[in-house]
Amino acid sequence: MEKIIILLRGVTPTGQNRIPKMAYLREILETVGLQAVEIYIQSGNIVCETDLADKDVKNLVHDTILEKIGADLSVIIKSPEQLMAAQENPFDDGYDSSRVHLVFTNDTLPSEKVAQLLEQDFDDELFAVGSECLYLYLPRDAEKKRLNTNFLEKKMAIKATMRKLSVTKRLSQL
Repeated sequence: MEKIIILLRGVTPTGQNRIPKMAYLREILETVGLQAVEIYIQSGNIVCETDLADKDVKNLVHDTILEKIGADLSVIIKSPEQLMAAQENPFDDGYDSSRVHLVFTNDTLPSEKVAQLLEQDFDDELFAVGSECLYLYLPRDAEKKRLNTNFLEKKMAIKATMRKLSVTKRLSQL
């Protein structure tokens, strides 16, 4: 059995992509064969063990949540090693680490589109590329955040999800 981290994209507190109880989510995922399922905070962070390939886990989790809860969520799969490597935070101590966000995807990043984004000016917001994810620095005082998951998904034609650096650190320790 291998430990994996499942990051759900699009969990909302109300509406169509609402997951009413995380305990129920854990229960239905264990019912379909995932082992040692742990849920971390209410935003769709799951740590579990399985022998299934990532693609199979992705489909199983997506289809189970859609069937049992009715939420149509994107599912991003990462290993604990990938989350540890993602903590290579390119923003030094001069930046507020609570404002550093990591963007994860299962997709291959299109290098030409990434290069275009790296050349763009996002005012106080910063964009960087790491070995396992994209990094965003989103200061509190930015009037309207331009860098967000929806923007990046459209610009790069990918499915992605964002987590704070502190959440990523905690998930890699579970």
